[in-house]
Amino acid sequence: MTVLTDLTVAGIRDGFRKGEFSAREVAGAFNDAVAGARALNAFIVETPDHALAAADMADKARASGDLKPLSGVPIGMKDLFATKGVQTTAASHMLEGFVPQYESTVSQKLWDAGAGMLGKLNLDQFAMGSSNETSYFGNVLSPWRRNDGGNVPLAPGGSSGGSSAAIAARLCPAATGTDTGGSIRQPAAFTGISGIKPTYGRCSRWGIVAFASSLDQAGPMARDVRDCAILLEAMAGFDPKDSTSLDMVVPQWEAGLSSDLKGKRVGIPKEYRIDGINAEIATNWDRGIEWLRDAGAEIVEVSLPHTKYALPAYYIIAPAEASSNLARYDGVRYGQRDLPDGAGLQDMYAATRAAGFGDEVKRRILIGTYVLSAGFYDAYYTQAQKVRALIARDFDDAFAKCDLILTPTAPSAAFGLGEKSADPLAMYLNDVFAVPASLAGLPAMSVPGGLNAEGLPLGLQVIGNRFDEQGVLNAGLAIEERAGFVARPEAWW
Repeated sequence: MTVLTDLTVAGIRDGFRKGEFSAREVAGAFNDAVAGARALNAFIVETPDHALAAADMADKARASGDLKPLSGVPIGMKDLFATKGVQTTAASHMLEGFVPQYESTVSQKLWDAGAGMLGKLNLDQFAMGSSNETSYFGNVLSPWRRNDGGNVPLAPGGSSGGSSAAIAARLCPAATGTDTGGSIRQPAAFTGISGIKPTYGRCSRWGIVAFASSLDQAGPMARDVRDCAILLEAMAGFDPKDSTSLDMVVPQWEAGLSSDLKGKRVGIPKEYRIDGINAEIATNWDRGIEWLRDAGAEIVEVSLPHTKYALPAYYIIAPAEASSNLARYDGVRYGQRDLPDGAGLQDMYAATRAAGFGDEVKRRILIGTYVLSAGFYDAYYTQAQKVRALIARDFDDAFAKCDLILTPTAPSAAFGLGEKSADPLAMYLNDVFAVPASLAGLPAMSVPGGLNAEGLPLGLQVIGNRFDEQGVLNAGLAIEERAGFVARPEAWW
């Protein structure tokens, strides 16, 4: 008998169309899984009724022959996307209780495609974090455990840690994520799933709670490459409400999937072989190189000389944009308001932000405000933007010699909760391999490559040229087929 929660998006879609099960059966199975796994803290809000209502519509559509691309498929929605009539918090106290009267463009596209919503997924507060430890609603726990017999709770990655944990634990077949500096790819690597950040502008940012506007990009997370292609087709498209949205036709990425890489050149950036790189990460990378060569690709060495400046540039640009974006939370229009007795306007601002923002959010606002202040703007922010331009040029030069680039996704496997939270710099280094593609606005994907000695997933990252999501997905598929990754966490929750 088929266990419905083990099915992929494609498996649910196709099985439902064949009449092997009803959409309501699928929604019910996943609703039960969500309710039975609250120990993971992956969901901030559960929406079983939304999933069942969409399922009932799908069952009626099947009877009438009017099916949509995602009819019968329930998904998780990262709690950064505004959902009409459903609380949207960005995992913060500042927005606790905020119920939008509008729908984000991405979520609306998914509902229009027939998908249902299982709930709003936990994340790092305002998407600021790499371990899902900054959420006001508590840590998300990875469903994975080390095989050493210990019970150390592990980070599911961040900021999209609720999404990655829920997919890995079979609480949903797929979910939305957002990626500012690696927040789709790093959690995907930590939990043994796939996730793609498309070219900046492919998916509308309208209705997504903003972190850093020139970097934020929505994307899908799922158990395999095909599912990512299916979801990305539904999520992408031009939106006149977003001035950065790309006015381009959405390709048929699923139909174009092919693991035959003959004629493709894959670049290996020498600068990513950083001093002290984890031996298991390096070995996994070498395996990935051989898999792509086996798929027909030519392997070439490329240089990205400004890579070493990517992380410091990112942690100037992103906090600067965050300090500007988060200035809207002032206690006046919506969200948290703290108004001490006899307080004036400035006191209300201060009290509201002190109570509404967590420590990591405050840290990044302070950094961002500092680098934008008079006397430091040119010294820091302007210089960081120049470095960003150089990093983008490095990729342009590299893509003159290759079609795709292969790197590790993260510098380590999942770490224990609390192991890095006292050292912000150590936490920020988790994004060292992911940030350059974000700064350049390029499509990039993480796919699982294997397990380390402790039995934890390791990810491989494929980076493509602008608008070449198809090439990224195809290389990801080639890795997926050769890695044969079928490992899953043993249920302890």
